[in-house]
Amino acid sequence: MSLAEKDKKYILHPFTPYSAEKQNIPIVKASGEFLYDENGKTYIDAISSWWVNLHGHSHPYINQKITEQLHELEHVMFSGFTHAPAVQLAEKLLAHLHPYYSEIFYSDNGSTAIEVALKMSLQYWKNQGEEKKKFLAFTHSYHGDTFGAMAVSTRDVFTKPFHAHLFHVDFIEIPTEDNLDRNMELLEQLFKEEDIAGFIFEPLVQGAGGMRMYLAEHLDFLLRLCKDYEVLTIADEVMTGFGRTGKMFAIDHLQVKPDILCLSKGLTGGYMPLGITAYASKIAQAFKTDETVKTFYHGHSFTGNPISCVAALASLELFEKENTFEKIENIRSMHLDFADLLDSFDVVENVRVTGSILAFDIKTEYQEYFYTNPIREVLYEFYLQEGILLRPLGNVVYILPPYCINKESLQKVYDVILKSLDLVSSKLTEHG
Repeated sequence: MSLAEKDKKYILHPFTPYSAEKQNIPIVKASGEFLYDENGKTYIDAISSWWVNLHGHSHPYINQKITEQLHELEHVMFSGFTHAPAVQLAEKLLAHLHPYYSEIFYSDNGSTAIEVALKMSLQYWKNQGEEKKKFLAFTHSYHGDTFGAMAVSTRDVFTKPFHAHLFHVDFIEIPTEDNLDRNMELLEQLFKEEDIAGFIFEPLVQGAGGMRMYLAEHLDFLLRLCKDYEVLTIADEVMTGFGRTGKMFAIDHLQVKPDILCLSKGLTGGYMPLGITAYASKIAQAFKTDETVKTFYHGHSFTGNPISCVAALASLELFEKENTFEKIENIRSMHLDFADLLDSFDVVENVRVTGSILAFDIKTEYQEYFYTNPIREVLYEFYLQEGILLRPLGNVVYILPPYCINKESLQKVYDVILKSLDLVSSKLTEHG
């Protein structure tokens, strides 16, 4: 039995139906933007392996730092103990953040970073003798797959089996020039009538919800109103953090800083699981008391893992060592040129670029959950055959590459996408 056959027999993969006939591709090696399967075929990782890889696979500097740490300390519980990598990472990360943020809390991944933020928000009010129980979020949002994270995500195919178990959340549309005034009026009404504990959002780009992009200045209007009504604000930068929007963090584009910030994915350069929830000093003060009932009783077995922290430190250092933001700007420049070309195709609409992210929609008549659009599977398989890892979100095709990608590789991604548009045209013609 081959590795792929054993895999199919024993393992259930994320977002993968049991009925899927195809086998998962065994990857045996990776370097830079390239993945290599057991048969020697090469794939360009054009989505950074689900948005986690920043500087390329098997980066020698991160490899070296992890190897050194393995010989010193692999793990120790983080309640009652600490270690240098965790302290150094906190110090270095906070130096990159606005001074508004004073502390961090470690967890394991993006979903847990969100759970920490939600629980911290609710307990912030509880510790001060106030009962605020509801959250506000954007439609089309996706914040993770744990229950709190699902609850503040839009109700769709990801959350459908669990709707009866999710707490109530008020949803509004992402702000645009057309709906900004209406959104502001709706927010003010909600803040006056309901006990809103916090507003959670993906700044500038909604990821799994379809790479929907919106302007920082529009978000600033909403955040100012939240401040006026003392509603806590939570920025989910699990995907947008660490350069994806052209600045270190998407909130760096904002005038109004959110009270809480959630980070993961690119945090360790794509190497190790790690989540961080950073927060303002006013949040910290609500927990700094000798009253044990006000303790933040939350933790994970691998909280602050030293190896993960060292990987994150090395990744942050590479931003300085490798002129990373110059690479990001080069990607953005190529994306903008390619966006102009995409605009000329009849099957394409809503071409958009933010930082190193390019996305566009395929015109289809499919009316069900957008993620299950059948064009997704057609395109995904085509791209793999062509040696490109692109994983469309329904009819939304996007590129989110590691920053190390060279111009030749990125151009190949563009060329394959152009080739796929002919396939799309023929498929749409077949289905009328």
